[in-house]
Amino acid sequence: MGVISWIVLGLIAGVIAKMLMPGKDPGGCIITMLLGIGGAFVGGWVGKTLFHVQLGKFFDLRTWGLAILGSLIILAAYRLLTGKRRD
Repeated sequence: MGVISWIVLGLIAGVIAKMLMPGKDPGGCIITMLLGIGGAFVGGWVGKTLFHVQLGKFFDLRTWGLAILGSLIILAAYRLLTGKRRD
């Protein structure tokens, strides 16, 4: 996949991840895109390591599933790290 495909995949996967895990998160379109692109990398690594599956073509269902899974992992980790602390 080319750079434009990664950006489009990242933007859409990030938006889907934010819809699946609603809540107040800072960041707009750029942060969502970075979340999705990072999620695609994390999802590709998880798929390769745990499921022995690699990212396919842009329109491949496993590519989207792994990108969204990775985006959810990154979003959950972000929320754990930046969650409100009680003093």
